[in-house]
Amino acid sequence: MKAVLIVLVVLLALVATFAIQNPGIILVRFLTFSGYTSLLVVIVGGFGAGVLGGWLAGLPGFFRRRSEAGAAARRIRELEAEVGDLKKAAAGTTPSPTGKTP
Repeated sequence: MKAVLIVLVVLLALVATFAIQNPGIILVRFLTFSGYTSLLVVIVGGFGAGVLGGWLAGLPGFFRRRSEAGAAARRIRELEAEVGDLKKAAAGTTPSPTGKTP
């Protein structure tokens, strides 16, 4: 996890450096909208949109893993209860002194 955080910080630093070194004003057009803005805003906005898109793309997997972990935890509790019942049942039956079952 620390390695991912370090990579993210380095990536953010690179994007920030690139954006700061390109402070020009540009014309941005999207569909029927257009306007002048700083290149810094476009770079940071594009990076933010990419991060948001990546995060949204990862959400289904996160929820699936969370659901599977919950199901696995329930199954573990069931199996532990079953093992406890079997231990109680095994402790209740004592072997006969001759080694034969009645």
